Amino acid sequence: MLIIIAIRGGRMFTRLIEKILWQSRYMVFFAVVSAIISALIMIILGCVEVTKVVSDLVLTFSIPGGFEGFSKSSVSHLVSAIDDYLIGTVFLIFGIGLYELFISKIDVAENDETSSRVLIIHDLDQLKEKIAKVVIMVLIVTFFKHAINFKYDEMINLLYLSIGILLIAISIYLTHSSPYKKQKKEKEED
Repeated sequence: MLIIIAIRGGRMFTRLIEKILWQSRYMVFFAVVSAIISALIMIILGCVEVTKVVSDLVLTFSIPGGFEGFSKSSVSHLVSAIDDYLIGTVFLIFGIGLYELFISKIDVAENDETSSRVLIIHDLDQLKEKIAKVVIMVLIVTFFKHAINFKYDEMINLLYLSIGILLIAISIYLTHSSPYKKQKKEKEED
């Protein structure tokens, strides 16, 4: 009799633990909210960079000879804005991906024919691939931003620039020939 009670008590305890563990996935919601807020902050920072360029543009035409420094600084600010927008995109994809993976599917995105499939994530590999692609784009934009501001006094610096451009081209090629896309094409053909 004691053995039966112990077995039933053990099963109830196991079910309770499993239920607690399953419900603990909702802790991820804090990460989702933080990621979405971080995305908003980065997009606002990008907009601030664009606003700086617009205000500098107004000042440039009001001051004689002010256009000389405007071109280089405006490109730098606009590239920084692109960088901020891309980082915001990383946070957005991460937040939505965590929500879809751990909490619930987003039915509105799944059923909407006009929505982009970029934000629909079905497994962790898709989330990693999408984030990796955007991170590569962030690195490319950051490289571009530093390349604009760098002084090319020696020939070796131009060699470094060309090697960097080559590495960027290789990374873009490798991201477009990812094994996940090959698997996806094979599934579509079946």
